[in-house]
Amino acid sequence: MDDSGTPAGEPTTDGAAEAGDADRTEEDPLALRIEQLILGAPRQYTPFQAARAADVPMEMAARFWRAMGFADIGQARALTEADVLALRRLAGLVEAGLLSKAMAVQVARSTGQTTARLAEWQIDSFLEGLTEPPEPGMTRTEVAYPLMELLLPELQEFLVYVWRRQLAAATGRVAQDDEEMVDRRQAVAFADLVGFTRLTRRLEEEELGELVEAFETTAADLIAAHGGRLIKTLGDEVLYVADDAGTAAEIGLRMIETMANDATMPELRVGMAFGTVTTRMGDVFGNTVNLASRLTSIAPKDAVLVDGELRAELVSSGQAPESEKETDDASVYRFALQPLYQRPVRGLGVVEPWLLSRRTS
Repeated sequence: MDDSGTPAGEPTTDGAAEAGDADRTEEDPLALRIEQLILGAPRQYTPFQAARAADVPMEMAARFWRAMGFADIGQARALTEADVLALRRLAGLVEAGLLSKAMAVQVARSTGQTTARLAEWQIDSFLEGLTEPPEPGMTRTEVAYPLMELLLPELQEFLVYVWRRQLAAATGRVAQDDEEMVDRRQAVAFADLVGFTRLTRRLEEEELGELVEAFETTAADLIAAHGGRLIKTLGDEVLYVADDAGTAAEIGLRMIETMANDATMPELRVGMAFGTVTTRMGDVFGNTVNLASRLTSIAPKDAVLVDGELRAELVSSGQAPESEKETDDASVYRFALQPLYQRPVRGLGVVEPWLLSRRTS
């Protein structure tokens, strides 16, 4: 290593570092203060210097940074002591045998993707409204610094609290299930706003954003309240899972009922299937997921379609009758199921959808 801190044998980075320092001096000094406040340390290291300080090979450090969603910065002096510590911790988990290198990269990627979306939301929908300049002549950045000083520690504590709660809930699901958690049988459901493409042409951007936020908020609240798990939102569509068919069915019907009572919301359609689901990095995959998606695309407005497996689960658990014609006491059942015509579903063969409704008598 030479006096500049550049590892021996590496290309000289003095010019790049100087260029990075030059770029830095051109940045808004207040913006740099906000960055330092958030990161908790000043810019100090180039990527090579940070990797060397963490005692991590540069190739591994680059993989971790890219997995977390950070762009390559060449040899600009833009990294902090916190970056070094994060590298050291991840590499330490690999060295201790607690994580494989591939698993450590997955941890970096899943954490980066999740927190990137959270940060974007907080800036776009949260801080933007709070940092509106109260007086003429003030910039948004001038308002942001004292606000961030107050909010940062509280938001950090709240983030850690929610993460611990979610981790406890996920660990509880593992503890209650002796089967392999990567591939398990679950109910999978999609809920989709009808005519969303037409709405994007008719509504102003702000109105469209408010509609999507209202839909996602309502769906997320109903899914959580009734024991499901929200996997992801896709603007006009949400994907959720539940450990049992009855929970998934109740959530689907409640979403239809809730949206139908809101005159500002378009119609909703829901499709769900039951079967083996592969989970990876918080997402779900497999034929069951594909079938639920296909059923959603063919579901009538304000209706829930289910596959034969989910229907069988409702019947076997006593929540729906085997046959409507053979039902003596309809009041003991929660749900009604009406068979529809069999139809081919792209990539999945011929399926028999069932129309799910709530039993009212």
